[in-house]
Amino acid sequence: MNKTIAIIKGDGIGPEIVNEAMGVLDAVAARFGHTFTYVDAPMGGNAIDAFGVPLPDSSLETCLNADSVLLGAVGGPKWDDQPSANRLERGLLKLRGAMGLYTNVRPARMFSELSDACPLRADIAARGIDFVVVRELIGGVYFGEHRTGESGGEQKATDIMSYTEHEIRRVAHVAFQMAQKRRKRVTSIDKANVLDTSRLWRKTVTEVAKEYPDVELLHMYVDNAAMQIVRDPSQFDVIVTENLFGDILSDEASQITGSIGMIPSSSMGEGTRGLYEPIHGSAPDIAGQDKANPIGTILAAAMMLRYSFDMAAEADAIEAAVDETLKAGIRCGDIMRQGCTLVGCREMGAQIRCRI
Repeated sequence: MNKTIAIIKGDGIGPEIVNEAMGVLDAVAARFGHTFTYVDAPMGGNAIDAFGVPLPDSSLETCLNADSVLLGAVGGPKWDDQPSANRLERGLLKLRGAMGLYTNVRPARMFSELSDACPLRADIAARGIDFVVVRELIGGVYFGEHRTGESGGEQKATDIMSYTEHEIRRVAHVAFQMAQKRRKRVTSIDKANVLDTSRLWRKTVTEVAKEYPDVELLHMYVDNAAMQIVRDPSQFDVIVTENLFGDILSDEASQITGSIGMIPSSSMGEGTRGLYEPIHGSAPDIAGQDKANPIGTILAAAMMLRYSFDMAAEADAIEAAVDETLKAGIRCGDIMRQGCTLVGCREMGAQIRCRI
């Protein structure tokens, strides 16, 4: 199979971690008989320096013409004084909008070898953590009307949360299709005992579930879900929820797995093309020092293979190689512990590649 991947290396440690992910993809291509063609798409502070804008039109076109997009990390204090219209997040929002990325997917998986870094009780961590948060990305209260004004002699602020059936339905389909490739359970998170938007959410998700009879659907209030994620995360497979709840719960989920450097994410819309990236930032303080942990980006590449290219075996091979590398005691600085071998970014990539 031939696939074209737009590469946004970004700033700080971005080029280092993306290079290692590309090396792992090349190892997968060699083992499974694929061809991956990489096309650079400058974005971020480096693009401001070279083109004057965080996302040049040429880079956007490259991403729109690719089969998928792999992003490292963008930003750094060098560009903090950019005017509002030219800030780095503008480039990311422009890219998400142009690609129609209405769903964010963030897995929360704890490798058993890192269980000692989990902040939960040992008996809870021992049951395992391996679930995915599917979050609606471009609707809800974040994109509703916002007003601040005078009322009764005091300041009053109002933020409008709204959802349409089609906004809910399309993200629900993503969740159910993802569950079909996992353990076939979806937990839909809402606040239907209070909010009209949540009642519509629950009704619509229930209707979508009828199209996936092989997937179990459960409903849970968001306050209970926040508790259950730390009480027994092993119960979850795929969580689907709206923008605000997903923002909070996915951050909670990222913190129970042990290290932010291990966590990938994707943003997806219609079709199979997505934007895949680690959840951490550009870490300019260690850029160019071969200290970055590339595993989050490497696992983002595995997500791309699984969800955009329907290459489940290839994704499994990457995830297994990461697991075997950790079992061998190979560690970057952020996950280092006594008795293990400390390696840099390049060596971590090499260790994973040799196990593909």
